Amino acid sequence: MSRLFVDVSPLRASRNFRFLFFGQVISLLGSNLTVVAVPYQVYRQTHSSLWVGMASLIQLPFLIAGSLWGGALGDRIDQRTLMIVSSFFQGAVSIGLALNALSAHGHFALLLSLAAVAAGAAGFVSPLRMATIPRLLKSDQWVAAYSLNQIAVNTAAVAGPAFAGVLLASVSLSACYWIDALTFALLAVATMFMSALKPTGEHSGIAMLHAIADGFRYVRRHATAQAVYLADLNATVFGLPRALFPAVALTLYHGGPRLLGLLYAAPGAGAIVMAVMTGWVARVHRQGRLVIVVVMIWGGAMALFGLVHVIWIGLACLAVAGATDVISTVLRNAILQNAITDEFRSRISSIQMAVVTGGPRLGDVESGVVASLVSTEFSIVSGGVVCILGALALIKRRPGFWRDETA
Repeated sequence: MSRLFVDVSPLRASRNFRFLFFGQVISLLGSNLTVVAVPYQVYRQTHSSLWVGMASLIQLPFLIAGSLWGGALGDRIDQRTLMIVSSFFQGAVSIGLALNALSAHGHFALLLSLAAVAAGAAGFVSPLRMATIPRLLKSDQWVAAYSLNQIAVNTAAVAGPAFAGVLLASVSLSACYWIDALTFALLAVATMFMSALKPTGEHSGIAMLHAIADGFRYVRRHATAQAVYLADLNATVFGLPRALFPAVALTLYHGGPRLLGLLYAAPGAGAIVMAVMTGWVARVHRQGRLVIVVVMIWGGAMALFGLVHVIWIGLACLAVAGATDVISTVLRNAILQNAITDEFRSRISSIQMAVVTGGPRLGDVESGVVASLVSTEFSIVSGGVVCILGALALIKRRPGFWRDETA
């Protein structure tokens, strides 16, 4: 049975990884409060799923720019210093969101602006944290480390939204943002206890934009990296209808903020269960094939979520989708980190973060537009079906990803 459960040896092997892991757990709990609070605030002020999607789209260029800039700097400057500074900056942005929420109705333009800045800051630091993991551990511990990372991410994805629902219903909107600011301060303190993480390779003579362009040229020549990105974009752009969650909770299920919190938390609940049982994933030989299979299961679960209007079935579908996402995320990270060279690690991680966090925002727009043109239910079901078709297309376009035992 021990081979079934996640390997916790990375936490014992590296002091730096322990601080990275536990600091991220605390910070992600706060961030997931904001993940619920911002779309709830937008929907409450506009009563439009399309505006929820548009708010997410506005964040996208900031997120991508932040990711690319963070990845390029991470290959040139001490990563620990960058992570500390960015944590304090993110905390300041959350304070701004809290102060805006304290006003009677909140300034809508300021809400969108601060949410966009927050997305850019999150994009900046995410590739730094992801690229740090291979530097702290041996390669045979990477799958275990990314599995532990998924436990952190999804524990926060359950507890954060559920707590946000309680805060929105019983305390205030601004409380979500104040707590988020506090967790960023705690993250900065945890990062201070880590050792310095000096850049690898010689980049001092490379201009920033040239360094970013080098990263994209590297991906253009790298079939495995392309397949990893396409698999994730297919699932998140078409099969992640999170922009519709406020409409589903408030109009389809006729619930309130607590139910909204449960909808956001359900994928994380399934993900936690799967994350603690990922010991077997490190022994998978055809990793690319399993990624495609679980993406198809994800699409099927989302289609069923849109078809069946029973709360507990809907929550179960979201939990199944979350469980498959853990497998996909762990394998995609391991595939990518094994396939790239050290000198490009932060830059490729930044492109990956732009994909991983940008895809859902494109999905917010896609689902919001389709829902506004047809219906909420149609948007969810059609997205799940397209996700399955996209996975089949990936097999045809990247057959090596499906067949290769090293992929």
